Amino acid sequence: MITRAGDPAVRAEGSTLQPVLAGVVTSVVGFAGAFTVVLAGLAGVGASDAQAASGLLALCVTMGAVAIWLGLRHRMPISIAWSTPGAALLVTVGVPDGGWPAVIGAFVVAGVLTVLAGLWRPLGRAIAAIPAPLASAMLAGVLLPICTAPARAVVELPGQSAPIIVTWLVLLRVARRWAVPGALVAAALAVAVSGGVDVPPGGLLPHPELTLPAFHAGAIVGIALPLFIVTMASQNVTGMTVLASFGYRPPLRPLLVATGLGSVAAAPLGGHAVNIAAITAALSAGPDAHPDPGRRWIASVSGGTVYLVLGLGAGLATALMSSAPPLLVQAVAGLALLGALAGALAATVVDPVQRDAAVATLVVSASGITAFGISAPFWALLTGLVLLGVQRLGVVRLAS
Repeated sequence: MITRAGDPAVRAEGSTLQPVLAGVVTSVVGFAGAFTVVLAGLAGVGASDAQAASGLLALCVTMGAVAIWLGLRHRMPISIAWSTPGAALLVTVGVPDGGWPAVIGAFVVAGVLTVLAGLWRPLGRAIAAIPAPLASAMLAGVLLPICTAPARAVVELPGQSAPIIVTWLVLLRVARRWAVPGALVAAALAVAVSGGVDVPPGGLLPHPELTLPAFHAGAIVGIALPLFIVTMASQNVTGMTVLASFGYRPPLRPLLVATGLGSVAAAPLGGHAVNIAAITAALSAGPDAHPDPGRRWIASVSGGTVYLVLGLGAGLATALMSSAPPLLVQAVAGLALLGALAGALAATVVDPVQRDAAVATLVVSASGITAFGISAPFWALLTGLVLLGVQRLGVVRLAS
């Protein structure tokens, strides 16, 4: 007998516990697999340890609240995550003119742009019009310097980094989704053995650190615009594609508005951006979450609840990372981003017509240059668009 999703026979195969556990796994894997990237990114643009912990707390609370709201509202497994590629971007751009308040202002602008993309269709169409190879190349250039950190760590910190990489390799073979969390545990043990964790004076519980935003043109162009573009292209669009692959087609507008407003709310506390989950979305939306697709929305709610709890660990996570050598933190972040780098590189060279422009975009993005107070990702995208325009103009002239 053939049964369909939603039939009693199918529903009986799974219990409520199954999607609850799927949501727990989604959030734990998402948090443990990428919080090092978030902390490294916030530190890269000038956040103190307290400000970084506040940002991590704000992101967790925002992700949890938005995931619970969207799950209950749409009855779909809409997982929410922080922008891991956006955090990787922050690692490379450096501290802008105006310092941390200017960074906060850039976060606010990026969130507002996400809301506008949901409410104002021309903006959404403009982002969709950016050639995918160029957007992927910009992301690949951002990720490449970070992903070289494990190799550099093996040479400079062999005693601490070797167990981390071995742990990652073993788990990559036997339990892939736990490879990065396992590497993180190995890193924590290496830090504990080598010198222990420095507990901040205020204790390990995170405390909100409010910073009033300042709006500087360099930070808006060099941080806000690339953060918005990379989050839209590599997270929101990809996340919607993953949901569609499992038969879920939620309306994009309310999702962008909800995540954009959440990002704006989290920004003054140090949160850079939240978005529709892409990397971990399949853990909640796939059949492993529940045989009945109509019951998988529970995973979104339980996962959001777990993020609210995980936010309390932001202080401990920050203390752990601040006690480790910076290169060791970057090594764990690099391991976490290897999959994203592979996907971005593949998308960069997939189209022979746009390949030259895409590779030029990658090179400029990876260069780490800053000109006129504007960081490399903006110049990289501009370079690719100009080169692509010149190539197309040449084709038109030859045709005429």
